Amino acid sequence: MDILSVLRDLAIIVIFAKVFGLLARKLKAPQVVGEIVAGLLIGPSVLGIVKLNDFLNICAGIGVVLLMFSAGLGTNLKQLLHTGVKALLIACAGVLMPLIGGTLLYLGFYGFDGLGTPHFFTAVFIGVIMTATSVSITVETLKELGKLKTELGTTILSAAIIDDVIGIMVLTFVIGFKNPDSNPGLVALSTVAFFALSLALGFVIYKAFKVIDKRWPHTRRIPILALALCFGLSYAAEKYFGIADITGAYVAGIILSKLHDSDYIEEKMDINSYMIFGPVFFASIGLKTQIDGITWELVLFSAAFVLVALVSKIIGCGAMSRLCGFKGKDTLKIGVGMMTRGEVALIVAQRGLTEGMISSAYFTSVILLIIVSSVLTPIVLKLLYAKDKETVKA
Repeated sequence: MDILSVLRDLAIIVIFAKVFGLLARKLKAPQVVGEIVAGLLIGPSVLGIVKLNDFLNICAGIGVVLLMFSAGLGTNLKQLLHTGVKALLIACAGVLMPLIGGTLLYLGFYGFDGLGTPHFFTAVFIGVIMTATSVSITVETLKELGKLKTELGTTILSAAIIDDVIGIMVLTFVIGFKNPDSNPGLVALSTVAFFALSLALGFVIYKAFKVIDKRWPHTRRIPILALALCFGLSYAAEKYFGIADITGAYVAGIILSKLHDSDYIEEKMDINSYMIFGPVFFASIGLKTQIDGITWELVLFSAAFVLVALVSKIIGCGAMSRLCGFKGKDTLKIGVGMMTRGEVALIVAQRGLTEGMISSAYFTSVILLIIVSSVLTPIVLKLLYAKDKETVKA
């Protein structure tokens, strides 16, 4: 590997990712889907003009960290803390049902050989992939319908935010437990210790950033220091607590989410992510996806994976929303609003591949889930709200 081949590969990835990303957006699909298809096309499975190497893998890893940091920065902490018991319960059900459904699906397809085995943890990880909710498409749909600021819209948005937090915590536990020599008590203790320390240090770090922000508002030193915090906390999370680096990045973003210049920081992070690290990460998923390894069994599994992922969210969130006092079609709207999947599902899947918990063949299932859920969610939501209008007219 030399600098010229790296520069060539980066040029190809950026161009193809941008073109196919725009094409996906024109077709009303998430832009990241286009970037993944671009990676698949230029990778060994099709054209074979780009191959993954250590440098691209490192860039993809940085891309994941930056994406999770931006997700943390975009978290409305005030809304998260004041959202109430309803959104919390709906989010918990929205994590639990897919987790169970995904685990049982994998065990149903490939058998059960005992608790605590690598096979069992792969099954659990399939469930973990299903837990993530991407609310961006739902938000755009509700905004278009003028329903975003209603009680229903606020509940969906708040539950989705909490859903991602819980999903990341579940990911942390599963990765910790998958080591056969791991002590469950120690894993739980180190996880709790990390979040407790993050809470204590986070308050101090937030106050320090607040002083810097007040003295030098809207200056580049603020996002630079924020980036250092992101990388530092990511490193510390995995090195000293055995927790996924993306968890550290997400927590770093949450710490700074209430800062006056948090939008400015996020804007600067997005430049790095949008220009190079993001496209490399999503393209790397396509580069790793093995079309030649796809069997009819995997095709059948992928179809079942999508079905279970969608239905389990609707049932889990819908049933819990009914218990929380929502009635009629409102429970279905909440369930449908929570069923979209996006970047977080891909990030979780990527982490599973890195940890050796799943093979790259299962990216096919995840990509299919993102496409189907992204297309179905706005259509079904619009139909549900349209029926409401018909009922009112009648």
